[in-house]
Amino acid sequence: MSSVVTVRVPRELKEKMKKLKVNWSKEIRKYIEERVRDYELLEIIDKARKEARKRKIKTDSARIIREDRESR
Repeated sequence: MSSVVTVRVPRELKEKMKKLKVNWSKEIRKYIEERVRDYELLEIIDKARKEARKRKIKTDSARIIREDRESR
């Protein structure tokens, strides 16, 4: 099942679009799908950052690496 989404564009732009042999529905659908994926990924990253801040143990990874190299 699908839904209809309406977008207003300036008349001049609509005329330019008509002159081109492009499937605008397909192009716009593809663009929206990509943007939705981008925003979903940003939400996942934001959630991961918030979860990382909640961790009780915080370490300085540079210090751990330095100590490991010095112990060899």
